[in-house]
Amino acid sequence: MRITVILCTYNRCQSLGKALNSAAALKLPNSVEWEVLVVDNNSRDRTPEIVEGFCERYPDRFRYLFEPQPGKSHALNAGIREARGDVVAFMDDDVTTEPTWLQNLTAALHDGEWVGAGGRILPEWTDPPPHWLSREGRYATAPLAAFDLGHEAGELTEPPFGTNMAFRKSLFEKYGGFRTDLGPCPGSLIRGEDTEFGRRLMLAGERLRYEPSAVVYHPVPKERIQKQYFQTWWFDKGRADIREFGIRLNTKYYFRGIPLYLFRNLAVATLRWMVAVGPVRFSCKLQVWSKLGEIVECHRHSLDAIRQRGQCRVRT
Repeated sequence: MRITVILCTYNRCQSLGKALNSAAALKLPNSVEWEVLVVDNNSRDRTPEIVEGFCERYPDRFRYLFEPQPGKSHALNAGIREARGDVVAFMDDDVTTEPTWLQNLTAALHDGEWVGAGGRILPEWTDPPPHWLSREGRYATAPLAAFDLGHEAGELTEPPFGTNMAFRKSLFEKYGGFRTDLGPCPGSLIRGEDTEFGRRLMLAGERLRYEPSAVVYHPVPKERIQKQYFQTWWFDKGRADIREFGIRLNTKYYFRGIPLYLFRNLAVATLRWMVAVGPVRFSCKLQVWSKLGEIVECHRHSLDAIRQRGQCRVRT
């Protein structure tokens, strides 16, 4: 089996070296051919210099690819096109991996039972978690890119997160690449390109494996444990949900392009926020921000549709 690890980066030269050192220390059997393909998404810092140093030290292990079109999904899709492996694995430019990470993540992809896999993403705290952050609930720390379904391996019932997942490359030829309307890009931090792809596979009946022994560590910098960061993340999550899932089927009633059920959902979420106490109060507030994101995205779609109809009238 041949494996390509795709690492997309943008202006993170300070953390990139640590991530690449972690990748260089990976341990795999001699029978496995593997490489690390670093996709530079138009960085303006010392990223090319740092990657070049690794390419010189490990000429058969690291490769550099420049992708000028801004947007993480563009970088991911460019990496997939250039990957030499039959299996592609993904890690971010600010994580560190255990030496056995890649072997454990991809070992089950040799035969035909599994087409992809995801592992555990554990937060690496530099400061104690704030008192307002509830640790209860599977998605409480999702804005910190944490993904931990426990210590038992088995079939995934939800898509893995992008910094610790692997798929057979042939799947991208069959189902297409990452959606470019999702994923961070200049002027937008909307995410979801990773989970949308995994969900696309699962809806098609493909089987993904959860491998808890494949572990990466994601740092939690101070700027990410601010309330404003969590509110922005959940607002963008609401927008991403509308882009991915759309509006409920059989919806009849709208106001300015916004389905009325979203206003009802917002009212319920706001009421829960108002009456909640303790750490759960902030969690309820985040649900309000998520609903606001859904409403804003629906309104944006409505305005885009009006503009398109106007353009069509002008042409005719």
